[in-house]
Amino acid sequence: MEVRDKVAIVTGAAGGIGAALAHQFLEAGARVLVSDIDDDKVHATAGRLEQVAGVGTVAAVAGDAADPGTIAEMVAVAERELGPVDIFVANAGVGEAAGLAADEDQWRLGLEVNLLAHVRAARVMVPGWLERGNGYFVSTASAAGLLTQIGSVVYSVTKHGAVAFAEWMAVTYGDKGIGVSCLCPMGVDTDLLNGGLQEDAPGGGQAARAVTGAGVVLDPRTVAEDVLVAISEERFLILPHPEVREFARRKTEDPDRWIRGMQRYARTLAEH
Repeated sequence: MEVRDKVAIVTGAAGGIGAALAHQFLEAGARVLVSDIDDDKVHATAGRLEQVAGVGTVAAVAGDAADPGTIAEMVAVAERELGPVDIFVANAGVGEAAGLAADEDQWRLGLEVNLLAHVRAARVMVPGWLERGNGYFVSTASAAGLLTQIGSVVYSVTKHGAVAFAEWMAVTYGDKGIGVSCLCPMGVDTDLLNGGLQEDAPGGGQAARAVTGAGVVLDPRTVAEDVLVAISEERFLILPHPEVREFARRKTEDPDRWIRGMQRYARTLAEH
């Protein structure tokens, strides 16, 4: 898909990957609605973006990305202020670090934001895209969705779900004019890594070290650039860390060996 003159919605866009994606879309000639649960931050981000891209190119909606009402508002505002929505980037995510001690509220939040927000957005967007014969859905998952996340069962399971949903979307609608890409990075310099996974919770430090020790921590702008290239190529899997492909291959070829290696890695992390 050529993004010039298209309209994109990006959730989780007050900072990090989401804000970087919005900036890349604008640079490529698109118009963007940014959304985030943090009202002040998302409107501040929208203001900065509009100063760069010009009036009439940016809109903002504050709210929970998993809430059907917020999703409906995002679409309505985008259509009113920018035009019909061509691209939806389900980027909002949570990453609380916990093992089996994770309570029902932690599970519920992870499932809502990391998975069901994607499902609910697709329910809204897909019927119109099918009528028009085109549209694009981008899921921000994680390398944890292809591999696992040491120290955070909720993050690992819900990101696996996000990858599975994106795959299902691609299989079901990919030959009907709807493109689907799934973003699966390792460490990215965002609040999710620097704050959420390092909080004072069981496994928090271990989870953060597992990510930062596995490969380079990328700038969000680098990741956003990869996403725009993938959309232009209509490529499903986006791996800003190329080593993830090799890790996934090893996992598929010999799961037992891969699990033993991950056990060793987890023990090493726990000792430091």
